Amino acid sequence: SLTVLQALEDGLKRADADPSVKAVMICGENGKFSAGADIRGFSSPTRRGSVLGPIISLIERSEKPVVAAIEGVALGGGLEVALGCHFRIAHVKAQMGLPEVTIGLLPGAEGTQRLPRLIGVPAALDIITTGRHIPATEALKLGLVDEVVEENTVEAAIHLANKV
Repeated sequence: SLTVLQALEDGLKRADADPSVKAVMICGENGKFSAGADIRGFSSPTRRGSVLGPIISLIERSEKPVVAAIEGVALGGGLEVALGCHFRIAHVKAQMGLPEVTIGLLPGAEGTQRLPRLIGVPAALDIITTGRHIPATEALKLGLVDEVVEENTVEAAIHLANKV
């Protein structure tokens, strides 16, 4: 939602401006990182407020380490947010993917550029063109995530953020 995007943008800007903040951790709520954009908003004749691509670029440009704590699902725009982070930790039961292709859409927040840079073109093309959900263990093998944990993902992400 635009509310979530605005809060993410505002939080990132505050963290970057605050010298006492050493790292940033992004997580979802209720056991889900993000299922992506609400597609009902795509057909809106006037879209006001924040859009995802520039916010992901803001994450990527941060001079402070940004760690994604992925629980549940990171799909579509949710995965694209995670791709903008410098590090990604996933719960063992997490699923990631770019399923928009299954409804005739291409990932629109530069996931088609960031994913191949991270895991290579052949693996990225498979994920982008099939829309399949990748389990955390496969994501680790592909290099999509840096670590898979069975315990508290948020605590593991904070630990990694403090370490880097």
